[in-house]
Parts: sequence; C-alpha cells; structure tokens
Amino acid sequence: MGRKKPVAPVPAEVESELKRWLEGHSITEVECLVPDFTGNARGKIVPATKYSHEWGTRLPEGIFVTTVTGEYPDNYYDLVSASDSDMYLRPDAETRRVVPWAADPTAQIIHDCYTRDGRQHELAPRNVLRRVLEAFAERGLRPVVAPEVEFFLVQKNTDPDFPLQPPAGRSGRPETARQSYSVDAVNEFDPILDLMYDYCEAMELDVDTLIHESGAAQLEVNFEHADAMSRADQVFLFKRAMREAALRHGVYATFLAMPMEHEPGSAMHLHQSLVDAEGRNLFAGSRTGEYSALFRHYLGGLQRYVPAAMAFFAPNVNSYRRLVLGEVSPKNVEWGYDNRTCGLRVPVDLPENSRVESRFAGSDANPYLAIAATLACGLLGIREQLEPAPPIPGNAHDRGLTLPRSLHEALELLRQCKPLEELLGSRFVAAYAAVKEKEYETYFRVISSWEREFLLLNV
Repeated sequence: MGRKKPVAPVPAEVESELKRWLEGHSITEVECLVPDFTGNARGKIVPATKYSHEWGTRLPEGIFVTTVTGEYPDNYYDLVSASDSDMYLRPDAETRRVVPWAADPTAQIIHDCYTRDGRQHELAPRNVLRRVLEAFAERGLRPVVAPEVEFFLVQKNTDPDFPLQPPAGRSGRPETARQSYSVDAVNEFDPILDLMYDYCEAMELDVDTLIHESGAAQLEVNFEHADAMSRADQVFLFKRAMREAALRHGVYATFLAMPMEHEPGSAMHLHQSLVDAEGRNLFAGSRTGEYSALFRHYLGGLQRYVPAAMAFFAPNVNSYRRLVLGEVSPKNVEWGYDNRTCGLRVPVDLPENSRVESRFAGSDANPYLAIAATLACGLLGIREQLEPAPPIPGNAHDRGLTLPRSLHEALELLRQCKPLEELLGSRFVAAYAAVKEKEYETYFRVISSWEREFLLLNV
C-alpha cells in the first residue's frame, strides 16, 4: 500500500528553511525526538545527509504503550493497531535546536506522529495537547501558560537501595538547613547553573528566573508566559539540558516528585490564562479587581475535574508521597487569592495579567499531558458554565485531603470521567491508564526494606 500524504503536509518553504538551517549550522546528525508518556525523549539519530525534511523517520507506535520499566500492559494489542505498525514522524521546524553538549554539530528536532493514512496519531502526547488546543480555538480562545519547574541536585547514586544525598557545593559541604530563596545557596552550584544557562541560551529556551527552593539543593526555574505548546516543548527540552549540565559536573539532576524522605517534593506549577485573537486577557473583568464570567467558569471546571485528571499531574507511584506527605503541596481543590495553601492560587496582579496557578502537578509530570489536562478541566468548566466555590482566605490544608491518595485511586477516577476522556481522546485515555496500571502493579510486587525490617519477625 502506498503511503498517503498527511492532511497538512509540511509547506515547501518551511521544508526549505529547515534544510537551510541544518546546512547553515553544518549539522552532521539529527536527533528525531518524540516525547513518550513519561515525557522522555524517544526517537532515532539520523545522519543529516539522509534526513528527510518532510518526513523525519518512522517509529513503532508501541513506544507509547511501554511502561517506565520497559514492560507492556496485558492488553497491549487492544491498545495499538492490529498490525502494531509504524508511525510516520514529521518534523516541527519551530522546535529545531542545536545540541550544545554534542561533540559534533548535532540538531534536535521534535517530531509529530502520524498514522499511515495521514491522521494525527491519537497516542502521541503532543497530539493530545494539540487536540485540546484545537477545542479552544473553535471557541476563539488561546491559552497562555507559564510553567515553574522544581528539581533537586543530588549526589551520583548507582545503588537504588541507597538513599539520595545532597551534593557538595563550591564550599565542599552539602546543605543541611532550609535555604528558601537564598542567593548564596544558589551560588554554591554556580558551575552547574552557568553551564545550564549556556545550554538554555544555545537552545533558545525562555528561562526567566532561577530561585533556590526550600529543600537541600532544590532549585526552581520559571519560564516566560507564551502559547501552551511552546511551553510544553521548552520544559521537555529543559529537562534534557539540566540533566546533562549536572552530569558534566558529576551530579544528578532529578525531577522525581519526592526523591528524599526528609525533604519537600518538587512541583511543576502551571500559570494559565486565556486570550482572544487580539491578545486581550479574557480572565480580566470590566473593572480593576474583578474577574470575568469566563474566568469563573474556567476555575469552576478546574475544581470539578482536577481530581479525575490527577493521573496526569501525579503520574507515578512516587508522586503521591509529595501530595500526601508534603508540607506545602496541595491537599484539595480549594482556591484563593494569593493563597499558596490552595491547589488553585489566583495571584494578585494587574488586570492584563489575570491568571490562575494550578499547583497540583509534580515535576515528574509529562509537560504535554499536564498542560493538556489542566486546560481540558478549564474548558469543560466553560462548556458547562460551572461556578467555583467561594475563595478560601485562610489555610486550605484545614479542609483535609480530598485528592486521590494513590495512582490506583487516580486511575479509577480518570476511567469514570467521560467528559475528560472524550476531550483528551478515548483511545489515548485507555492506553495511558493501562500503562500506568501496569506500573502500579509492578511497584506493588516489590517488597521494601521497611517491610523486611519491621514485619519480617514481628508479625
């Protein structure tokens, strides 16, 4: 069977421009990147002389139905096509970047996944986000997003049974006390962070600010507000760059949600708003200090549907340690003005900067799926004209934990939520839930050292 062209082929001028860019940078190899369910890069490395500027390469669709341990769900062949066929990858020219740590001139380009007959592949996380953005566009709405990504620097650890430890900084000593917003504590890791900034500049990433968070060697990077797809792309690329910069200095950068027992968790807070075709912020009310009906409906949608979407914000078994045990992590779907104890914080700002900050996602979340999920919740609120509960002026933690306590509970809520399933795509939700259920089952089979120490001879 001959291969059909996609519904929206790469325009000739874009293809030519990409080719000129590769030649202008003397690129010898091209990394064809596809974000998988975990948010990591899958793909192939292709010599530049053999790289197709219209169709990058092919990959088996089974990469999306693979667990973090490399296993497959029991119903694997119910989730992929009957022939377990290839996907056709098309480069997104706007995502082209140099690979600053490569020995030879190398490009990295994020690719979109298509079926043989030219349809967007339903399992690709980038296409899931695109599906949600197209639903907004049908209403004349464009989401604007700004992620804040937290992570830890830790000593190299080759023994998974050995707890992680903070690395030594320039002083030769590891941190032992909370250093929130400490400039000197950030400067302890200047060599690593200088290299990170060099990588970000070479990759044209819109990193805005860097702060020290409350954990030992815990940092946070903020990105500038922009369209949702570009922000997801930038978080995806930043994680690669940050890990590489740390490795070059003999330490790990980890985005695990709760990597150490006595340290806080790492989040990926998502600031979000909606604008019209002229770029006007549609969350702002007619008078200063007021918010629009669209804002209320969006916020009401977040409150109603976030619990069902938690499997995207907290996608791993470890994620729920941050939510259940974390001192400042959200416990429920309450909202408030400039209230960081709420899962939904509305910063006090100028009308044109009206927005809501969703604080549910961990730094371990796939940025495409976390952004798609939070936007989907808001869009459902707009469709159903939902109203939010009254804002919380005090400590929202007093309202108790009403979010799922485990990945298993979160997946049950996701499977029961038909509106969210239809918006994100039924086939995608079925595949994602099956992969995550398999991961939970694999984790549940592991007998921990705690069980051997305290239960072996005492029960």
